[in-house]
Amino acid sequence: MNDEKGNLYLGDAIIALSILFIVMLMLNTMVSLPNPTYSDISHNSKDAQDVMEILSGKVNFHDKTFLSEITAILKENKNSKKSVSEVSQLCDEKFDEFKLENYRFVETNHLDSKILSDSGDFTKADDVSVATRNFDGYSYTLYVW
Repeated sequence: MNDEKGNLYLGDAIIALSILFIVMLMLNTMVSLPNPTYSDISHNSKDAQDVMEILSGKVNFHDKTFLSEITAILKENKNSKKSVSEVSQLCDEKFDEFKLENYRFVETNHLDSKILSDSGDFTKADDVSVATRNFDGYSYTLYVW
């Protein structure tokens, strides 16, 4: 008779655990946390990254990137005022192609944070997307808002 009582307790415990497990599964499916959608929040967060990828990307291995071209101009002319103005003009033309309304393109390493191209009022920017790329010792930062 002792064996029969032990089996009864074991069976009762298995049934109780099974019921508890089923209740936990039901609660888990009934209570679901909503997944936040960040599409509204980060709508423009990748603008600067996307543009910098275009500026630093190659179509094939024989093409020069835009950043390599402006770096070569600056480096060959030893960051002269003439080379900075030439690069600024190239940057203005390039950013006009992207149709960005508010941006600022800066070289922060050799030119002491010289603004190469900009559009819009940076002081009124509230949501700024930033991307930085380095090329041959020059560090270019793009702000888009």
